[in-house]
Amino acid sequence: MRILIISDIHSNVEGLEACLAAAPAHDRVVNLGDIVGYGASPNEVTDRARKLGTVVVRGNHDKACSGVMGIDSFNPVAGLAALWTKQTLTPENLDWLKNLPQGPIEMPDVPGVHLVHGSPLDEDEYIIVVRDAVEPLSTTPAQLTFFGHTHIQGGFAVDGEQWETLRPVYKTRDQVETVELELKKTAKYLINPGSVGQPRDGDPRAAFVVFDTEAYKISYTRVPYNIELAQKHITDAKLPERLATRLADGR
Repeated sequence: MRILIISDIHSNVEGLEACLAAAPAHDRVVNLGDIVGYGASPNEVTDRARKLGTVVVRGNHDKACSGVMGIDSFNPVAGLAALWTKQTLTPENLDWLKNLPQGPIEMPDVPGVHLVHGSPLDEDEYIIVVRDAVEPLSTTPAQLTFFGHTHIQGGFAVDGEQWETLRPVYKTRDQVETVELELKKTAKYLINPGSVGQPRDGDPRAAFVVFDTEAYKISYTRVPYNIELAQKHITDAKLPERLATRLADGR
């Protein structure tokens, strides 16, 4: 089975459509949350996510924008975007986001694989560096966990006493590129597909992962998309300018 894994779309329909167009043939789509927030196309993105027949876990922005949680923990820019998104979402999309399940959940039909937005220990926790990954990897029963939240493509692995930070290395910043990672049966992994709609690893291209369950390998991919149009939607909606400018920075 080939599984397309996406995360952190953040209301960026241009990034989402670019990823779906570039993705190879696959049997299933998994969505790790933060479908909305920040960007200016929350209904377009939510409609698309619903039609994909995805396996979905909720993100913190999905909770905030649908009223499941408050925005007290958000910075002012994120908070303003969340309030705007909540007011802009259709009742149907608001209700769908409100009822997304909390991670971690098990991947249907794929034993030993879990899905979460933040961390196996806390759905809102950030796993940014390897020390953040030690407790989750040490305690989770899953051999492989897909997570998002940080907007940083890569992940972490432990094999016996050996700990490793995983970061795909690309040759360009303006083409579709894929980097493959063969997984070891003896290791445990936390794999982050990166962000579709707001990368923060220095590469502004949209990001996703394809997991081949039979070959037991990961294909990291980066895809250029129409950043200028996504920025225009944000400025036209009168959302904070920083939400537009950071798309070109990849930060």
